[in-house]
Amino acid sequence: MKKQEVEAVIAILVALLVAAAVAWAGSQGGVSIAGVPLFTLAAVVAFAIQWAVFVPSYRRQTEHWYDLTGSLTYLSMVIGTLLLVGRFDLRSLVIVGLVTVWAARLGSFLYRRVQKAGSDSRFDEIKPCFVSFLMAWTLQGLWVFLTLAAALAAMTASTAPPLGVIGVIGILVWMIGFAIEAIADAQKQRFRKDPANKGRFIHSGLWAWSRHPNYFGEITLWFGMALIALPALSGWQHVTLISPLFVYVLIVFISGIPMLESRADERWGDDPTYRDYKERTPVLFPRPPQA
Repeated sequence: MKKQEVEAVIAILVALLVAAAVAWAGSQGGVSIAGVPLFTLAAVVAFAIQWAVFVPSYRRQTEHWYDLTGSLTYLSMVIGTLLLVGRFDLRSLVIVGLVTVWAARLGSFLYRRVQKAGSDSRFDEIKPCFVSFLMAWTLQGLWVFLTLAAALAAMTASTAPPLGVIGVIGILVWMIGFAIEAIADAQKQRFRKDPANKGRFIHSGLWAWSRHPNYFGEITLWFGMALIALPALSGWQHVTLISPLFVYVLIVFISGIPMLESRADERWGDDPTYRDYKERTPVLFPRPPQA
C-alpha cells in the first residue's frame, strides 16, 4: 500500500473515532427511538449519505456531486431529526430554518461554481485512488456532523427550555455571519464575471477588509448557532460546542485558508499590488482598509 493510501486510511479511522466520541457525548440525556439515540443516528446518516454518493462518483471519476451532497446532508439531518423527535419547539424550528437557508444558498452556489469550472482542482490527484477519494467523502461526513453537533444535541435534548436572551443573541450573530458570507461570495462572483478582471485578484468591498471575509462569515454563523443551542445542552452534551471551534480550525489551519493563500502566492506573489494588499489586509478578522 502506497504512503498516500496509508495516510488516507488513517484519516478515515481518525474521522470515525472522533465522530464516535462526539456521538456518545451528544447522546447523553437525549431522545432515543427503539433504544437508539437520535443524535447517534444522525451521525450514522451523515456518513452513510456520503458513502452512498461516493460509489457512483468514484465509478464516474467526478466530484460534481460533492458539495451538493454535503448541503443535502445538512438538510436531511435537521429536517429528519425534527420529524423523528416530533417536538416543534421554537429553538428547533429556528435551527431548521437557519440551516435550510444556509445550506440552500451555499450548496447551490458551490454546485454552480464547479459546474461552470468543469472540475474542482482539489480532487485532481485523489480521484483515481479509491481510498483517497473515499477519505474526502468521509471527511465531509465528519464536517457535516461536527458542524451540526451542537444544533442536533439541542434538538434531541430531553427538554426544550425557552430560547432566552442567549438564543436571541445567537440568532443575531448567525444573521451577521450569514450576511457577511453571502455578500462576500456575491462580490467575488461579480468580480470574476467582469472580463476586465481576468487574471486579477479581488481586493474591493469586503475583500478590502479581509482576505477571506466569506470564511469569517462562515465561522461567525456557526458560533451563533452554538449560542442558540447552548441553553438546551446539559452534561456531556456540552462537548458538542466543539462545532464552531472545529469550523475555525478546519478553515484556518487545514483545508480553507492555507490552500487558498498558497495558490494566491503562486499566482500573484510577484505582483507588487498583491504583496501590498497582503501586507495591509488581515487574513481573516476584518479591519477597515488602511490608507
